[in-house]
Amino acid sequence: MIHCLILEDEASAIEVLQNYVDKTPFIDCLGAYESGLDIPLEQLRQTDLLFLDIQLPELNGLSFLKTLHHPPKVIVTSAYPGYAIEAFEEAVTDYLVKPFSYERFYKSVSRVRGQLLPIEKNKNKQLFLYADKTIYKTNAEDILFLKAEVDYVKVVTTDKQILILDSLQNWEEKLSKLNFIRTHRSYIVNLDRVEKISRNQIFIENDVIPIGRTYKESFINTLKK
Repeated sequence: MIHCLILEDEASAIEVLQNYVDKTPFIDCLGAYESGLDIPLEQLRQTDLLFLDIQLPELNGLSFLKTLHHPPKVIVTSAYPGYAIEAFEEAVTDYLVKPFSYERFYKSVSRVRGQLLPIEKNKNKQLFLYADKTIYKTNAEDILFLKAEVDYVKVVTTDKQILILDSLQNWEEKLSKLNFIRTHRSYIVNLDRVEKISRNQIFIENDVIPIGRTYKESFINTLKK
């Protein structure tokens, strides 16, 4: 579970963030504050992720961030895009410009989750996939393959297909410590689900996955290990 704090002085913005956090199964909120000076030190030490507004009373959000010796992961939530460069210089994870959708929020916190809770080699690892305003909990071992679909990734499991707004490269990194491998610019396959390989094709249940020329050597070397 990721423990977050909200540093925001607008009641409506706090309400939106708390609603988004409540909808997300791997995050809980420790509290919401209008000023960084009000946050108890002990609570700050327990925080994994800080949602940080910039225009705050008493102390600017980025100025507050600079006072922290060991800051948590930070996602800036601001109505002013002009602070983005300065924010990323402080190594924030993401910058959300208000108003932002839950889909954009979920993509951002999933990035933080990937940094804080890297996927380990565990067949029963649970993944949370957001699509069509729904969060699907899926076991990694149930995924057959992933396919790039323009700006989306289609995740094909043993019983369903889920289309998520993401990049295949991002999922290649997420699944790098599991038994998944990129076989084509448009495909990542679960090696545990491969039934047979013939020439430049991989057979998984009723699907045939191509092996791209630039990925073939790496794929063969992986099979030899």
